[in-house]
Amino acid sequence: MIHGGRALERNVTTNLASPGKRPQPRCSRDTVPFFARASAGATARLRTAWLALALLLLLAAPFARAALPIDRIKLPPGFHIEVLSAEVPGAREMTLSDSGILYVGSMTGDVYALELKDGKLAKRHVVASGLTMPVGVAWHDGSLYVSAVSSIVRLPDIDRHLDSPPRPVMVTDALPKERHHGWKFIAFGPDGKLYVPQGAPCNVCLPPNDPQRTHFAMLGRMDPDGSHYETIARGVRNTVGFAWHPQTHELWFTDNGRDMLGDDIPDDKLNRLAHVGEDFGFPYCHGGNVPDPEFGAGHPCSGFTPPVAKLGAHVAALGMRFYTGTMFPAGYANSIFIAEHGSWNRSKKAGYRVVRVSVDANGANARQDVFAQGWLDGDESQWGRPADVLPLPDGSLLISDDYAGAIYRVTYSKP
Repeated sequence: MIHGGRALERNVTTNLASPGKRPQPRCSRDTVPFFARASAGATARLRTAWLALALLLLLAAPFARAALPIDRIKLPPGFHIEVLSAEVPGAREMTLSDSGILYVGSMTGDVYALELKDGKLAKRHVVASGLTMPVGVAWHDGSLYVSAVSSIVRLPDIDRHLDSPPRPVMVTDALPKERHHGWKFIAFGPDGKLYVPQGAPCNVCLPPNDPQRTHFAMLGRMDPDGSHYETIARGVRNTVGFAWHPQTHELWFTDNGRDMLGDDIPDDKLNRLAHVGEDFGFPYCHGGNVPDPEFGAGHPCSGFTPPVAKLGAHVAALGMRFYTGTMFPAGYANSIFIAEHGSWNRSKKAGYRVVRVSVDANGANARQDVFAQGWLDGDESQWGRPADVLPLPDGSLLISDDYAGAIYRVTYSKP
């Protein structure tokens, strides 16, 4: 634990050596493999065989990465998708540093850094490990901020120390410890605040110690040092993606609907926060129009902020970003890309795709179209699950996939 900005001493480790290099175990003679005690000629032959095997594995590596069936992904005409990296296990939220390093959070405990060159992967690093579901990553003022359920840590000056990362520094360890919806997408807003949500610790409930929903099922923000944490939106069951409109600078976010009401209700939502303090209905109302059978009495859906768009039941809408690049056709300007992670308890699976929402800045005239699909096969088996999206400065779009452990890059050229 750390206090007052001291570095973490326990439960967090960083890789102090290049990825792939592990300490070699010491062996007594009795435990030395028989081939290590062989004759010089045999040893030379074995060494040659091992070198040949290593070369074979090295040559096969690109083909192993290409094994992802990326050709199954269907995109609009002119768009192309490629695997940027297939070595990011549990890949979730992505963020880009000022110098262009791509950082990726995960569900596995590791945080990754990908050095990019001309839209390709140049080098991969693990910059932190041993964290508790470090899904969220956010870049601010030279530091990488990472969520870890009950805490937020930061890696100072990490861009210059990818091969020998600094020990994480605690920002706050005062967040709820509940793991149900406890992993967190995080981001810095135009106001310089760090936005940190807290999902409901259940499918649907009203915790007796939080009747005002200011600690759970909320979206909050804090100063970069972890102070002045405040609730800015209530009734948000579980948001795992948000961004600010490039023109109005208002906060927009996805929200996952409750389970166990059937295949087709309630919808996941795309919401817009027009002012601090809005209530989006959970646990009383779901999807904008479905009263909860247990908690809904006396709390009509009309009393809560309605969604900008209903995204479909159980699609698990996660990461979202506004598109402000110039590579894609002009009609894509200010569109919202949303990663749909996919259903887990629907009789016929839904989601497993990336959608595009076109909508006016005031939230009117929302229209949803499928942008990328094919991670779900016809027999309802999946080989990937989109988790986040991130436009790059060159106008291309990245998609993270925690199921395949991959990052994809989407580009466009006029057909």
